[in-house]
Amino acid sequence: MADSRTASKRYMYKIQRVVDIQQKIIYFLLSVIFAFGITYLLVNPALDTAQIYVLFLLFLAIGLWITEAVPPFTVGLLIFGFLVFALGGYYHEIDPENAAKYVQKYVQTWSNSVIWLMLGGFFMAEAMQKVGLDRTIFKLTISKFGSKPRYVLLGIMLVTAIFSMIMSNTATTAMMIAAVLPFINTLDTDAPFSKALLIGIPAAASLGGMGTIIGSPPNAIAVEALNSHGISFGFLEWMMVAFPIAIILVFLFWLFLINRYVPKVSTIDLSFLNDIDEHSNSRIFKLKKKFVLGVLLLTLVLWLTGNIHGIPASAVSLLPIMLLTMFRIISGEDVRKLPWDTLMLVAGGLSLGLAIKETGLAEYYVSLIRDYNLNFYALVIVFSLLTVILSNFMSNTATATILIPIAIILVSTNQVVLPLVIGLSASAALFLPISTPPNAIAFSTGKLKQKDFRFGGIVAGLVGPIVIIGIVLLYMMFFN
Repeated sequence: MADSRTASKRYMYKIQRVVDIQQKIIYFLLSVIFAFGITYLLVNPALDTAQIYVLFLLFLAIGLWITEAVPPFTVGLLIFGFLVFALGGYYHEIDPENAAKYVQKYVQTWSNSVIWLMLGGFFMAEAMQKVGLDRTIFKLTISKFGSKPRYVLLGIMLVTAIFSMIMSNTATTAMMIAAVLPFINTLDTDAPFSKALLIGIPAAASLGGMGTIIGSPPNAIAVEALNSHGISFGFLEWMMVAFPIAIILVFLFWLFLINRYVPKVSTIDLSFLNDIDEHSNSRIFKLKKKFVLGVLLLTLVLWLTGNIHGIPASAVSLLPIMLLTMFRIISGEDVRKLPWDTLMLVAGGLSLGLAIKETGLAEYYVSLIRDYNLNFYALVIVFSLLTVILSNFMSNTATATILIPIAIILVSTNQVVLPLVIGLSASAALFLPISTPPNAIAFSTGKLKQKDFRFGGIVAGLVGPIVIIGIVLLYMMFFN
């Protein structure tokens, strides 16, 4: 009986694999047909061949990102290949001697300052996890918030938000949920506090990721777009506008959660903090932990004081990369485990944005829209809401990649506002389990239903743009 059950499971698994593969192929073909169809409708005699190629690539990327016919990072690699072969062939026909120079810049996004900045963040996050520094900080911080459910939740959400400004949102959520899951398992299946924790942690990770350039890929894309248009915007400038937004949104989301889920009276047992493992108490291990903490603090100080010493943030990122590998905190195996797929996605997105700008495609369509004399504030609101909506159904990095190059050209004054609003709004998409990797991790525990994310997603999707637009405009009023 057991053998037949096992055989039937294997058979069903094989059938499901075939169905999944067929579905992916269908989605891929539909994406190609969609791209050809939209390009055919939008093509104009005023567009040259390079612009038509990039227009097709843009809609193909959108189709593949939405349907997930291939992994998101694969779309980034597809962008590289398409730009090199399609535009390389086109430029070879019109200017054979300089054809390589035209397409070289699209591949060079791999060495972009944003990539190095994010890579430095990845190295620090990996080192913190290896020496248990993340768990130590978590335990020390949460123990200061008392034992009332609402304050424990606030402490966990604030710690999550701060960590996600340095570590990836996904890694932060995985760490925090792993830390609190033993406690959650002691509660009833439908306990309100359990839901509050599992909804609050991924929300805090996504919203907190707004706080620094390395906190979320859309932040980096927004900064790179500004820098490529001659607008200097560094690590400190980003934190001045984004850090308050992140903290305010986390606090507002916490208020929503305590009113909806958390019991207003009673205390909870914090003994689950003692279950958070410490790797080792040896003297060498403690020295490594102190060394990583020192490197982390030094890097953050240098990032925040870039205007004083003049060292670019991307160059400062080499400091943790060199020191952490030189002193064997991070090994070659650890380097191989870093989220290189995220860098592939970001680099591909930067290439697509560069192609949209360099070929004049964005300028052409923006010139058509400018004739309608659109209100600046209406544009800001529309782009913010559009970003949230799209980010709920596709990668927020992809959304920022598509919208920011268009938005920054669309306005001749206050060019800083739209990229900032779009980059930050991309992190406010929390409506579905698939909207963000942190949501997916929380959903995978099996203790939440899909509908549990909806109300929080609506709150973040409506309140987020209001707070983001308000603070960005205030920043521009006082610092521009």
